[in-house]
Amino acid sequence: MRIGMGYDVHRLGEDRDLIIGGVKIPYHKGLVGHSDADVLTHAVMDALLGAAALGDIGLHFPDTDGSYKNIDSFVLLEKVKELLEEKAFLIENIDATIIAQAPKMRPYIDAMRKRFCETLELEEDQVNIKATTEEHLGFTGRQEGIAAQAVCLLTGARELYSRDVMAGGCANCPGRQNSGK
Repeated sequence: MRIGMGYDVHRLGEDRDLIIGGVKIPYHKGLVGHSDADVLTHAVMDALLGAAALGDIGLHFPDTDGSYKNIDSFVLLEKVKELLEEKAFLIENIDATIIAQAPKMRPYIDAMRKRFCETLELEEDQVNIKATTEEHLGFTGRQEGIAAQAVCLLTGARELYSRDVMAGGCANCPGRQNSGK
C-alpha cells in the first residue's frame, strides 16, 4: 500500500469561473491560475502522483506550457489516471477537504464526488469530500483564496501479486482443502 498527500491553494479573483471538483459553482469570484485553477482536483492529482512516486502536477503539466492554459483539470486528471494504469496502480480510496470561508460547498459535494468516481472509475464509497472554514482566520478566512488537501491510498502490482492466497479466503484455489468455513 502507498499513501499520497496533496495540497493546493489558489487566489480568488474577478472575471473567473469558480470550478471546484469539476463542478462550476455560482459565485462572484473564481480561482486564478494557469489552468481552470480547480484547487480540489489539483490536490487529488498531487496525492495520486505522490503515492505512485511520480512527482507532482507541476512536473507533468507545467504552467510554462501554453497548452495547459485554461485547461479543464479533469482532462489532466484523466492523464494522471493513465499514468497510474501504466504503472499498475489501483486507487483504493481518496479523502479530500476543501478549505473555504465562502461559498458554502455542501450543496456541490455530491456532484464533485460523482465526477471523481466517473473519471477515475471508482465506487462512491472510495471517494470522500468534505469542506470546512477557518473561522475567518488566514487567507481563506478573509476570502482571499481557497485551499484543498487530499490523501489517497494506492495498491501496487507488487502488493497484488504478493498476497498469500493460501492463507485465507481462497477455498477454490488448487491445492487448498475447503475447510467448510
